[in-house]
Amino acid sequence: MRVVLVGPPGAGKGTQAQFIASHLSIPKISTGDIFRANVSGGSELGRKAKGYMDRGDLVPDEVTIAMVRDRLSEDDARDGFLLDGFPRNVPQAETLKKMLAEWDARLDVVLELVVDEEEVVRRLSGRRTCDTCGRIWHVVFDDKRDDVCDDCGGRLYQRDDDREEVVRHRLEVYQEQTAPLVSFYAEEGILVGIDATGPVEEVTERALAALRPFMD
Repeated sequence: MRVVLVGPPGAGKGTQAQFIASHLSIPKISTGDIFRANVSGGSELGRKAKGYMDRGDLVPDEVTIAMVRDRLSEDDARDGFLLDGFPRNVPQAETLKKMLAEWDARLDVVLELVVDEEEVVRRLSGRRTCDTCGRIWHVVFDDKRDDVCDDCGGRLYQRDDDREEVVRHRLEVYQEQTAPLVSFYAEEGILVGIDATGPVEEVTERALAALRPFMD
């Protein structure tokens, strides 16, 4: 099964991608993970990507597309995959369609995670990261009243891309460049949407129920 997840930042795509891919026994392919690995490794791609990511902007198409093509050509993705973070715009979607056609394949379904903009801001701007162990806490969901990690005693800080003004900018970028994917895939007849608010387990159940009609 070949699945794409779409939705705004903070919709829970990464979390749901992991559960859904595991349930379907297909690899989860996340451009975000690849970007972060390159950033932390200090590669040339990582240095280029970091500037865009820190501003809440998108990494240029040519870099992303080349990276995705290489990943999708690996053996474990031959019979199916779940893409999280790609495509991010209609030109990328058109490129993906052509890419898959070259391999005599196509997408089965695009799952849209729907969440209110203010909920996204609350989710992301409330996150705090431990500078020692890397665990992420939330000032609301974890009721954190101090800036100390309960696991290791490290200092909690707010990442640049979690600041409210950056979150709102990321949402603007999403509306301008990524949201049109919804119309694109609706016209392709493979779009389904679910409410992505509520407990993680409930969202996963909704996602699997929405995907069931597309399963072989």
